Amino acid sequence: MADPSQYRPTNIPELPGVYRFKTEDEKVIYVGKAKNLKNRLNSYFTDITNLHPRTAMMVKTAAMVDWVTVHNEVEALQLEFTWIKAFNPRFNVRFRDNKTYPYLTLTLKDDFPQIAVTRGAKRKGNKYYGPFTHVWAIRQTMEQIIRVFPIRSCKDTVYRRHQLMKRPCLLGDIERCAAPCVARVDKDQYASIVNNVVNFLNGNTKTIFKDLELEMKTASANEEYEKAGRLRDRLGALTKVVELNAIVFDDETDADLIALTSDDLHLSTQIFHVRQGQIKGERSFVSDRIDHKTMPEHFEDLLVQIYGELTGDGIPKEILINQDLSEIVAITKWISENAQKSVEIRRPQRGDKRKLMETSEKNSEQNLTMHKLKRSADLLSRTKALEELARALELDQPPLRIECIDVSNISGTSTTASLVVFEDGVAQKKHYRTFNIKSFTGQDDPRAIHETVTRRYRYLVDGQDQENPTDKKSFAYRPSLLLVDGGSLQVNAARHALDELGLSDIETIGIAKRLEELWKPGVKDPILLPRNSEALFLVQRIRDEAHRFAITKTRMRHSKASLASELDGIKGLGEKKIKALLDTFGSVNNIREQSVAQLVEVVGINEAIAKNIEQALRNVPTKFDPLTGEIIEN
Repeated sequence: MADPSQYRPTNIPELPGVYRFKTEDEKVIYVGKAKNLKNRLNSYFTDITNLHPRTAMMVKTAAMVDWVTVHNEVEALQLEFTWIKAFNPRFNVRFRDNKTYPYLTLTLKDDFPQIAVTRGAKRKGNKYYGPFTHVWAIRQTMEQIIRVFPIRSCKDTVYRRHQLMKRPCLLGDIERCAAPCVARVDKDQYASIVNNVVNFLNGNTKTIFKDLELEMKTASANEEYEKAGRLRDRLGALTKVVELNAIVFDDETDADLIALTSDDLHLSTQIFHVRQGQIKGERSFVSDRIDHKTMPEHFEDLLVQIYGELTGDGIPKEILINQDLSEIVAITKWISENAQKSVEIRRPQRGDKRKLMETSEKNSEQNLTMHKLKRSADLLSRTKALEELARALELDQPPLRIECIDVSNISGTSTTASLVVFEDGVAQKKHYRTFNIKSFTGQDDPRAIHETVTRRYRYLVDGQDQENPTDKKSFAYRPSLLLVDGGSLQVNAARHALDELGLSDIETIGIAKRLEELWKPGVKDPILLPRNSEALFLVQRIRDEAHRFAITKTRMRHSKASLASELDGIKGLGEKKIKALLDTFGSVNNIREQSVAQLVEVVGINEAIAKNIEQALRNVPTKFDPLTGEIIEN
């Protein structure tokens, strides 16, 4: 580690700004902001023994520090958020959990919007409601919504297929969908349905109830009893959906309630999303407390990370918090600029909002207690497993980062190697990679392992990922241990590849499936771990994860190859034109039945290409009985 006194900066301006601590290779490991850069940076170097242990580790790990001055604290907030997002510094607190929450989504960008349950990144043009803690709850809500408002819930592929078939799906037949795929409703009629769904999800239910009741009474007065019965059922379903949402305020409160609690090592966050006086979603997560910041400073970082990527309606009118912030004016201004409206941030002092905040604080404290209990048990077993493995392999220290390679193929084709990564005994799926074996065809696991090891670890030698030159993070870390699925042949192939690269310091072992023994390269006898060993359980879990990942990718690759369309290889046809043909006609068999004149109506298809298609598809393929294997005569 570097000596902090060797890189302590001088001539630091007494101005607001954002600073970065970097390692020798200029990798950013911490980003912070300050009203006075000189005071803040000097605090890291004046007495390092008084720093938080993790902060002291950060200062010792770094080898340099630089900064950028800004005009005001609002600019500092924006630059800090931008840098944290760009560099993902390891010593910054990450206020997020390791899972994605489900949202109820309306694809308003489509001509006929769809309602769906989604996870992951949000897309521009869609409207999201949530997040919800349990996917079953959101699916139940969606099921009740389509009983009242016949909005389509099918995927785009299903929608296009029924367009081509000119026949609605089951939901269309039972009037749970307005069936825009077969033009039962026009755009204006469907837009009215979507508008009702939006109003309902926004909490504007009074008008909807009145309209449905009036329509039901009118149908009954006109002796249209079947229609009146359907409207009565919709009113009942609508009432049931409304009852699922807990009303917490009498007014139409639009707010996020955020509670942050902590101990010496953790920060626990609980968020309630309240819209139109109802709790529309909630989420909670626990983060590691890395630096020596105060709770108000941690809360400011939390708000920056939550609302940094949100705009417009994604940000509520009120943000209710359980801490008093010192920089509340600057952060309020910054969030209001992102929302393009006035946003109020405050700590509720009385009434229903204060009571709900107390509930949020209790939930946050309970989540922290549960997290510590669970983590202490997991951490104990993982630590024991790594220590046992280090003793068995005669390593100087426990292998904190383990990478495992497995090779999979189907009858010697679609050979694929997987690489999975475990840090501190925990899977790091963002670092998983797969390799399509390119240097040979057929089945040869040692040769495939040699190629995979060479392609993966060349980055450590050349300083650049040869597979993906723009990827600066996936392969940046040196593993403590390389695990190979296989015996002496496989592990020797991996060892040979590492030696060719000059990486003899990376320890390598193989695990054979027969007796679950461990093989070290060049050693005659295997290492047998006790059957109840935590180390063996860990190695098996890593090997099984690599095998699962390899099998999944191999099947995907094989499926893609085996399902190659008859259109592939036709002169003049590329991926876009093939997609246009399939979107228009639905299948290769339908395309085969079209004339040249019909084919040229597809965008991108001229007469010459149409004739090539007709000629290539002229011969009807041989058909087989799937049970007997006999040829079916046409």
